Amino acid sequence: MDFSSCLFSIAEHLGSEELAALKFLCLDYISQKKQEPISDALMLFQGLQENGMLEEGNLSFLKELLFLINRLDLLTRDLDSSKEEMMMELKVKGNAQVSPFREMLFKLSEEVTESELKSFKFLLKEKIPKCKLQDNLSLLDIFVEMEKRLILSKEKLDVLKFILGQVNKSLLGKVEEYELSYLGRSMSLEEGTELPDSVVDENLCPRMQEMCDSPREQDNESQVSDRIYPMQNKPRGYCLIFNNNDFSKAREAVPRLHKIKDRKGTNYDKDALTETFGELHFEVVSYPDCTANKIHEVLESYQSMDHTNKDCFICCILSHGDKGIIYGTDGKEASIRELTSYFTGSKCPSLAGKPKIFFIQACQGDNHQKAVAVEVDSEEKDCELAMDSSPQKNYIPDEADFLLGMATVKNCVSYRDPTQGTWYIQSLCQSLRKRCPKGDDILSILTSVNYDVSNKDDWRNMGKQMPQPIFTLRKKLFFPLN
Repeated sequence: MDFSSCLFSIAEHLGSEELAALKFLCLDYISQKKQEPISDALMLFQGLQENGMLEEGNLSFLKELLFLINRLDLLTRDLDSSKEEMMMELKVKGNAQVSPFREMLFKLSEEVTESELKSFKFLLKEKIPKCKLQDNLSLLDIFVEMEKRLILSKEKLDVLKFILGQVNKSLLGKVEEYELSYLGRSMSLEEGTELPDSVVDENLCPRMQEMCDSPREQDNESQVSDRIYPMQNKPRGYCLIFNNNDFSKAREAVPRLHKIKDRKGTNYDKDALTETFGELHFEVVSYPDCTANKIHEVLESYQSMDHTNKDCFICCILSHGDKGIIYGTDGKEASIRELTSYFTGSKCPSLAGKPKIFFIQACQGDNHQKAVAVEVDSEEKDCELAMDSSPQKNYIPDEADFLLGMATVKNCVSYRDPTQGTWYIQSLCQSLRKRCPKGDDILSILTSVNYDVSNKDDWRNMGKQMPQPIFTLRKKLFFPLN
């Protein structure tokens, strides 16, 4: 078989995924930009010929490529070689032409499962825009995007290692082997190396797997289900977002609220919640600028729905508030306890035994005048903080399966940055994005939110904020990505 016929025969038997793999392995010789118009293997071979990597009488690079993508049939039939011959050939120093870095990445891509790929994309959302992480993107495509953004190179592996540590720790061995063999350093981060921005605690390992061990390691399957709320339906359930911004009606209708401000920046919270819970497989529905009555009406409508094929219910309320209440945009009060009580087992039977979660971003007490740069989610009053006579446990019904995430403890203000959103909701969404892929349960996540928010400062007024989860959950609650 002559040279051209040989290349044609090989190209005829290579599929689209194999072509993508070959293109990735050739990136050090044909740039990504020049690869864009390459739609079949013959075009790739032509590009290699133009770069002096493939010619009659010199097929070593092509042999190496077919060996790496495991097309041993073509290696034997068309190039008169074998797996054993290639293994011996590539052991000789200097013979391998595909870079060890690119080979290592390709091997990683071969072992990552579909669900792990989704987690990989999820963890990269803070590094790469969502539009660059489409569902059809392969791990090789993602590696290329990471290289473009200078967060991955043959010596810059911290982000890759962190993500693999969360997604599949067994794959770290391939990176370790590469580092030891070609960079002359161990797997541990060198002193002074900056961790990725997304690192919260690299020593945390997934809790969900511990809770969901195979039935052979549990007494029986019922013990597992008794300890974890099922999350199997898609969508998992509804996630309502009441996003109150315009309080002009409240200022006009209620004299004592004449200083209450519009909630600039609340749309950042709405967008963050929409994206986060959408990724966690909830059907997100937003309700802008609702009066107190409107909030009641909407919750009554969801109370009467059939949630049989849903696993959970979430309601997020972004508004001004005071002790035990939130304000509608008309200035009327809505009791938090009344709002949560719509979904008790007796009033909403199809949600009985399922988690009902409420996140309340609103002040729960008085506040003093704040600087423009940092606002508070409460009416402005010229008085000292008053004590709350009703204990917080009354915010939720006296029955199981409720979780209330309060932005602040009783009597206190909560902070909102008009240019970024609220401390609490932004931290909540960031923690969910980082920790759900690890398998952390919701209470662990809310504890990390407490830590994050409590470390922030309103330095102009020496102000602090402490969120507080209140719950009657009976089981572990996870939000799996699958």
